Amino acid sequence: MAEGRFGRWRARYDELLRPEGAGSDSRSVLMASLRASGYGAVGAAYGILALYTIPLLLLAGLLALLGVGRPLIAPMMQWVRIVAGLERRRLRRLGHDVASPYVPPIADPPRTLREVRADPSARRDLLWLVVHGTWGLILGAVLLQMPFTSVRDVTYPLWWYFAADSEQQILNGLITAQSANTAILGCATGIAVFILWLLFAPKILDFQGRPGVSLLGPDPEVDLSERVAQLTATRAAALDAHAVELRRIERALHDGAQNRLVAVAVLIGAARREIERAPQRSDEILERAQTTVEDALAELRAVVRSILPPVLEDRGLAGALSALASDCAVPCTVEVDVATRCPASVEATAYFVVAESLTNVAKHSHATRASVSVALRGPMLSVVVTDDGRGGADTEAGSGLAGIARRVEALDGTVAVDSPAGGPTEIRVELPCQFTTLQAAS
Repeated sequence: MAEGRFGRWRARYDELLRPEGAGSDSRSVLMASLRASGYGAVGAAYGILALYTIPLLLLAGLLALLGVGRPLIAPMMQWVRIVAGLERRRLRRLGHDVASPYVPPIADPPRTLREVRADPSARRDLLWLVVHGTWGLILGAVLLQMPFTSVRDVTYPLWWYFAADSEQQILNGLITAQSANTAILGCATGIAVFILWLLFAPKILDFQGRPGVSLLGPDPEVDLSERVAQLTATRAAALDAHAVELRRIERALHDGAQNRLVAVAVLIGAARREIERAPQRSDEILERAQTTVEDALAELRAVVRSILPPVLEDRGLAGALSALASDCAVPCTVEVDVATRCPASVEATAYFVVAESLTNVAKHSHATRASVSVALRGPMLSVVVTDDGRGGADTEAGSGLAGIARRVEALDGTVAVDSPAGGPTEIRVELPCQFTTLQAAS
């Protein structure tokens, strides 16, 4: 999928611009600029739609004021929603989390000018339409024009003599070049435009998308009550997951390490009593006590690893998931595309999701192979675990999926399970990954 790759391209692009990364991967810089121009061209196409929609809206509004154009309001606003929906899709492909505001009670488009004024989503869509039909269209045209201008000007000294007088120009007609000396200037201007395009194409694309990110999502005031309810549910899920985790740790300590330590105390007492009467017998008891202590230490280490696996800190998410895959009873491939270290809570949850999913694969799926794919899609960490087993996974059947859902919901994430009877099974998890600092992954 191309949806979240641009965020990774831009992160890689910024890394390459640092002194230690400069020149190490010029191909990635070129590809980032090419893709920025591609997305910018798509944005320019939507800008053309927006530009041609503006006069139609003005005409429909004028006719509505005159009392003859009221039936035009609803279809025109529905068309505005379609154009805005195309831009939301493009922004999501760029890694921006832009949700649609068209949910009840504003699912239907406004039908009168009064409803348009009263609908904050409609007002925000109209404002975006004006901005993108002008500013967004200009930026998209610049992104599309820069690589063609650079190629045309660099090659201009080769063909200027055969061009018509009206075509003997460089920089898109800003400079007339009708002699050999001025034609050579085209090579310099083409190189300069190419360098500017490499340096600033992703940034120009970011400027083009900012109005959509700001205006096309749900209105903050309208969405506030829903967001409060969502955060309340998330907080409850987090507390529930925390309580479940504490109970699990308490059971692990009580039923495992604590019992073994009590047995050690009993064995040491028995050994002290046998020292004078049967020294050989006391040695056997002490050996059993030593073995029990070692088992208790192993269980304590297992409990600690289940809280926050040390392998995450030592080897990062990619190394930790590779270790899980190597221990899985079913052949498993791992693909991790995360250019930065995520917050510890996010990495721990992703690790738990994969560990629990692979355990389910080994126990219940009868699969012959499995795969794990983890990628950073803009602000979201995507985790996908698939297998070719018999399917039929059910979150209510005690297969561990309910535990995955609790852990993910505690971080305000989402879980989607696709497991038809007969397979295959796909578990897709999206985790918000808000960075306080961007630390390069080792």
